[in-house]
Amino acid sequence: MRIGIAAWARREASSHFCRPPRLRRRLASTVADYGLPTKPRGKRRRLVLAGSAAALTAGAFAYGDELQYAYGAAARSGRVLTTLALCVNDYRVTLRRHDENAETHAALLKQCHKRCALRTLKAMEENGSIFIKLGQHLSSLNYLLPLEWTTTFIPLQDRCPVSSFDSIERMFRQDTGRSIDDLFVAFDRRPIGAASLAQVHRAVLREGGQEVAVKLQHPALQEWVPLDLALTRFTFAALKRVFPEYDLRFLAEEMNHSLPQELDFELEAQNATRAKAYFGHVHEPALIIPTVIWAQKRILVMEYLTGHRPDDLAYLDANAIDRDEVSATLARIFNEMIFGRDAPLHCDPHGGNIAVRKNTTRRSPNFDVILYDHGLYRDIPMDLRRSYAKLWLAVIDADEAKMRQYAYEVAGVTHDQFPLFASVITGRDYKVVTKSIVVPRTEGEKEDMSQALGDEGLLTQLVQLLGQVPRIILLILKTNDLTRSLDENLHTRFGPVRTFLILARYCVRTVYEEQMEIIGLHGGLLRPSNMVRLLRAWLSYARIELKLTLYELTLSWRRVFRTV
Repeated sequence: MRIGIAAWARREASSHFCRPPRLRRRLASTVADYGLPTKPRGKRRRLVLAGSAAALTAGAFAYGDELQYAYGAAARSGRVLTTLALCVNDYRVTLRRHDENAETHAALLKQCHKRCALRTLKAMEENGSIFIKLGQHLSSLNYLLPLEWTTTFIPLQDRCPVSSFDSIERMFRQDTGRSIDDLFVAFDRRPIGAASLAQVHRAVLREGGQEVAVKLQHPALQEWVPLDLALTRFTFAALKRVFPEYDLRFLAEEMNHSLPQELDFELEAQNATRAKAYFGHVHEPALIIPTVIWAQKRILVMEYLTGHRPDDLAYLDANAIDRDEVSATLARIFNEMIFGRDAPLHCDPHGGNIAVRKNTTRRSPNFDVILYDHGLYRDIPMDLRRSYAKLWLAVIDADEAKMRQYAYEVAGVTHDQFPLFASVITGRDYKVVTKSIVVPRTEGEKEDMSQALGDEGLLTQLVQLLGQVPRIILLILKTNDLTRSLDENLHTRFGPVRTFLILARYCVRTVYEEQMEIIGLHGGLLRPSNMVRLLRAWLSYARIELKLTLYELTLSWRRVFRTV
C-alpha cells in the first residue's frame, strides 16, 4: 500500500507540474468553454485550498514513508555488510599468521572467534526481526560452531523484542476489522512472554468469559522479513565464496523454508490441533497441548495454560516433582513424535516452549507437561522412521557394522564420514559410541569434543556432511540436540540409562511393526519363515521391555527407601 500511494503521488505530481504551457492553456480554455469558474471564490476557494493542502500532505507522507523504509533498509543492510566485511577480514588476517607455534595459533583463532561473534551479536540485536531467531538457532549448534560463537549468542534466548501496544492494536484492527476491546473484556497491555517472532498477552474473551492467551506476531516482521531473508542468503553465499570449505548455505535454505511456516499462525493452529488429537489416542496423560480457540495468519487465540520451565529445578524440588520422571516423560513424548506412525514432529522443543506444572488430581505422574509453539512441524516418512530406529538400536548395542549400514540408509553417510556423523547424532565422542553410549558424559569428554571442533579440518568435514544430509535429518538432529539439552539440564540422579532404554523401546516397537507388516504381505503366520520372523521380532521387543521394567522397578524401590 505504501508503494502504491507513493507511485500515485509521483504520477499526480508529474501530471500536474510537467504539463507544457500549451496544454495548460488548452485546459484553461476548455474550462472556460463549459462555463466553469477558472478561479474559485469564497468558500469554494477555501475548500480547494484545503483539498490541495491535504493532497500535498498525503504525497509528502507517502514519499516520507517510502524514504523511511529505504533508510531503514539501508541501515539494516549496512550493519550486515559491515559486520560481514570486518569478520571476513579478521579471519583472513588470523588464518594467514603461520609464524606462531600451534598453541599460540589456536589461542589467536579463539580470540578471533570471540571478536567476530561479538560483532555479529551486536548487529543481530540492532536489526532484531529474524536475526534474533537466527542467533538463537546458532547458539544451539554446539556440534557445528566453535564454543566462542555459541556461548556469545546465548543471551539472545532472553533478549527478544517487545512490540508496542499501539502497534499491536493497529495490526489487530487491520487483520480482524475489529478492535481488541470488541473481542476481549480484559486484555493485559504488557505481554506475559515475548519471542523472536511474536509475543503473548493474557486476556479474557468477551463472549463466554474464558481466560485465554493471545499470541500476536510482531507487526514489523511483515515489513522486514523479505529483506532479512535476502540478507541471510547473501551472507552465507558470501562466506561460501570467500571460504569455499565452509559452506553454511544449508542454514539459510532451511530458514527460507521454515520461517514462512512459523509466521503462519493458521498453520500453527492446525499443527497444535493435530498433535492434540494424535496424543489423545496415545497413553501419555502428562502431556497437555493448549486448545486453539481461533486463529488468523498473525493472531492466535488459545487456552491459557501456564507453568514453569523444565530446568526450574527449585520449582520441581519444592513441589516434590521427580526430575527423573520429568525426564522420562519428555523422552516418551518426543520419541513418540519421531517413531510413532503418522505422528507429527515438533521441531523446536527448547526450554521456552515447554512448561511443567503441579497436578494434584493425579498420583503418578504428579505433574503436567505443557507444550507450546507449534509453528515448526515436520512429517517423517515411514521408511526413514524405520531406518532411523534401526540406526539407534545399533548405536545402543554398539554394533558398528549396522550403525554404518543404517547411517547410509538414513542420510547417505559414507564410511569415511560415519565417525563424525555418529558423534553428531549422539552428541558423544566416537570412542564412547563404539563402546557404550549409556554411560554419562564426563567433563573430560565434553572438553575433548570442544577441542575437536577447533580443528579446522574436522570442522570443514562437519560442514560438508551437514550440507549434504536431507533437510528432515537436520531437523531431527536439532530436535535430538534440544531434547538432550533438556535432559542434561534436569540433572537426573541416575544418568541417561533410562532415557536410552525408553528410546530403545520405541525403536524396537517400530521394527516390530515393520516385521508384522512384512508378515502380512507374505502369507501371514501360516508360513514357517514368518513364524521365525515374528518370534525374532517379539524377543527383541520383550528383551527391551524387560530391561526397562526392571530398571524402573529399581528406581521405584530407591525412591521408597529414600523417603523412609
